[in-house]
Amino acid sequence: MDKIEIPFSKIKLTIGTVFSFLFVIGGLFMLISLNDRFLIYNLIIKLFGVLSVLFFGTTFGYGLIRLFDNKPGLIINDTGIFDNSNMSSIGLIEWKDIKDLETKNYKSTPFLLIYLHDNDCCFEKANLLKRILLRLNNKKYKTPISIISITLDCSFNDLTMIIKESFNKYKMPNR
Repeated sequence: MDKIEIPFSKIKLTIGTVFSFLFVIGGLFMLISLNDRFLIYNLIIKLFGVLSVLFFGTTFGYGLIRLFDNKPGLIINDTGIFDNSNMSSIGLIEWKDIKDLETKNYKSTPFLLIYLHDNDCCFEKANLLKRILLRLNNKKYKTPISIISITLDCSFNDLTMIIKESFNKYKMPNR
């Protein structure tokens, strides 16, 4: 059994975690530094502050957990892809469940879409936050699963090549 492990990039995670922390601080600053002179303006700024703290607080927590986690971001073997690379990862995606692969770009960020025979199987594996992220992805790209290399110690081209070669090697015929 061939097994390829792609670790997290501690440098990329550190940079992302630091930026998330700075945005949390910025959001907190928005919440505490307002006066009462312009009520609508204050409400809008407070809303942005709350959203910043919630979103970037979540990404900050995720980054901290991954920085001290020694598990690989992706494991690719004869069973499938074990995805642990981002907040919407659902774990094992078996080759038999994968219908096709496609690369796309969104705002200059390349990602690999993994089309499944049955998209609903992903939602059962996910908690509420992941389910929301998966449904958003599914609505936009017609698949809940996407993999990016932003947090991985691997280039996107290498990641795509490894996954596509493994898919062609292990995919189930005539499904």
